[in-house]
Amino acid sequence: MSLNEICRSIKKYNNFLITAHTNPEGDALGSQLGFYNLIKKLGKQATIMIDDQLPYGYDFLPGTKHIRRLGREFKYIKFDCLVILDCTDLKRTGRVYKLNLDNKPVLNIDHHISNQIFGDVNWVDAQASSCSEMIYKLHKRLHLSMDKNTALVLYTGIMTDTGSFRYSNTSSSTLKAAAELLKFGVNVAQVYRYTFENIPPQEVKLLLKFLSKIKFFGQGRIAAFQFDPELGGGKKTGIDLADQCLSFGRAIKGVQVVVLFKYSPGLKSQVHVNLRSQGRVDVNKIAAFFGGGGHKTAAGCTILGGFLVVRRKVIARICQGLK
Repeated sequence: MSLNEICRSIKKYNNFLITAHTNPEGDALGSQLGFYNLIKKLGKQATIMIDDQLPYGYDFLPGTKHIRRLGREFKYIKFDCLVILDCTDLKRTGRVYKLNLDNKPVLNIDHHISNQIFGDVNWVDAQASSCSEMIYKLHKRLHLSMDKNTALVLYTGIMTDTGSFRYSNTSSSTLKAAAELLKFGVNVAQVYRYTFENIPPQEVKLLLKFLSKIKFFGQGRIAAFQFDPELGGGKKTGIDLADQCLSFGRAIKGVQVVVLFKYSPGLKSQVHVNLRSQGRVDVNKIAAFFGGGGHKTAAGCTILGGFLVVRRKVIARICQGLK
């Protein structure tokens, strides 16, 4: 499946339900809002629905008022095409995919190498830095004019998924897309401050607690963090402190892989694992071994068991990758 087939589907249908993965971040939000703007420019109808709350710090993005949160009760939503962005599989949308009661066609647009090709039409580009970069390409292919708001949300998605253009997924086409978007008046410094320099003062002490619990394995090549419930790791904090810890770990000299363990919300027998690599170790393969997936340098999975058992299994697998 290709970009051309996605374009044909967009022209064919008139009312779209748009979603992305739970626990959305910059790319999930940017690609959804960018796709929503694209559909509206074509004079068609669209609804954005997520099974989560809007993450802290992203309310500066224009159009977030259009993002609806799925409530406790399912309500019938009229649409003739379901668009799933930045998701490796249907279940990553939470409960949103269950709204497709009439089995309407599904468009799968994603950049993860571990994508399960679950759509009726699939456009999966593992070479793209982000889903937002793909939506930028979609705008170009449909010959739609760019505007400041769309440029801002797509730039934000690209910038966050490339770690401010520091990660290995940054390519010449990524930088070209970002350069084109900047022509529409995106305030680069402001976007960076909102997304990376916006930790609430009341959460700094909590972040320091997590950082102080760092453990090293594999002769210092693996940095591991554990979000213990007694430290506050079991509650929903305003900002994604997990991402802050992962970024800190990547900055440590000699560290090849950073791993973070935290309980799944409300479940003490299920641990969510986030993995980041400097490139030598393919963490997508490690995550896939445990039923997850992602990219070569960023992946995740969920494993049944307690912290100690899960940590032992994952660290052992990472050590094999370091040999």
